[in-house]
Amino acid sequence: MSSAHHKLSHPVYEGLPWAYLLGGLAALIVSYWQSSAALSLLLGLPGLLAVLAGVVVLLRRRGYRRLRAQYDAPEALDEATAGMASDPEDPAPHNDAA
Repeated sequence: MSSAHHKLSHPVYEGLPWAYLLGGLAALIVSYWQSSAALSLLLGLPGLLAVLAGVVVLLRRRGYRRLRAQYDAPEALDEATAGMASDPEDPAPHNDAA
């Protein structure tokens, strides 16, 4: 039995974090207008988690795409790491001319 790879279409994949954000914001707004504290909490917590999930997914995708773009252009990696020290134990050169 071969494993089937399920992929989402590109527009759906790109829209998911925004759907998380909008759904979470909608749940937070609805929870704000609830008169029942329990119902407000039941709507507010998942809404907050959905907003957080949307932000995390957007930031992770942005970081991954930037890193991938740097690997596609190796000279960008050289520029990004030019100011970094080669030895992590000794991050800054010492000037002991005194």
